[in-house]
Amino acid sequence: MNRRHLLSLPAFALAPVPARALELHGSRIDLDVSDGLPPATKALLEPWLAKCAEAVAAYYGKFPVPRLNLRIRSVPGAGVRGGQAFPGDPPTIRARVGEGSTVKHLMSDDWVMVHEMIHLAFPWMNLQHNWMAEGIAVYVESIARVQAGHLQPEQIWRDFVMSMPKGLPRAGDGGLEQTQNWGRTYWGGALFCLFADLRIREETGGRYGLRDALRAINAKLDFRREHDFRETLAMGDAATGRKVLMTLYEEWGFAPVSPDLDRLWAELGVAMKNGEVSFDEAAPKAKLRTAITA
Repeated sequence: MNRRHLLSLPAFALAPVPARALELHGSRIDLDVSDGLPPATKALLEPWLAKCAEAVAAYYGKFPVPRLNLRIRSVPGAGVRGGQAFPGDPPTIRARVGEGSTVKHLMSDDWVMVHEMIHLAFPWMNLQHNWMAEGIAVYVESIARVQAGHLQPEQIWRDFVMSMPKGLPRAGDGGLEQTQNWGRTYWGGALFCLFADLRIREETGGRYGLRDALRAINAKLDFRREHDFRETLAMGDAATGRKVLMTLYEEWGFAPVSPDLDRLWAELGVAMKNGEVSFDEAAPKAKLRTAITA
């Protein structure tokens, strides 16, 4: 499975296993697990969910919603085979976990659950704005996992260098609001978030970043309800004192913006050679890069 190609999960019936109520970071998670997972894998579920919730709560300053339904379906294979978040009060996350999953699969390799939990921190949006919801989930998942010690910075910057070009517009594409293919939605949205993070930090002298804007949004809104998109962005801008989100939205939402990524990586001090990333701390924007994952 492609790392960023989230599988769309059909509705599935769970065996009548009583839900377990987990208390994580002040929130209640009602966990339903279908039959089929061996005891050794079942024993990993709560530590895995706690680790993911901790990374998300650390980034946002709290777990995004007070209550969550979390449904785990057993499937053949190993690892997390897909996930999807559904709005509601409480919202629901459905995930498929392979029967052969080990500690490595869940505690080291998985990124899906953090990605889905991050969706909970942003209000439900219609498909036109899905690039923002998925872009936040892709970008913040990476940053939050580094900040939590799950990944090294080199790993996510390698991922960004390798994958963010997939978010650039192709011939005939429109802006992010107009072209909704997979690359533009996931990686185009992630590019928007990276540029927003950098611009906020530059305009505020490093006092604020994208996280401050997203925390302010989540202080009032979350995945339980839909909210006007422009009003949501304005809430984030109010927290930083700069209209970065709205300005970027006007620039990128309705026109095919294609930034020079090679120049950006050089300015940030990110170099790729033979598939490995190294950092140049003397690069002009190296301090911005390190601040993002600090």
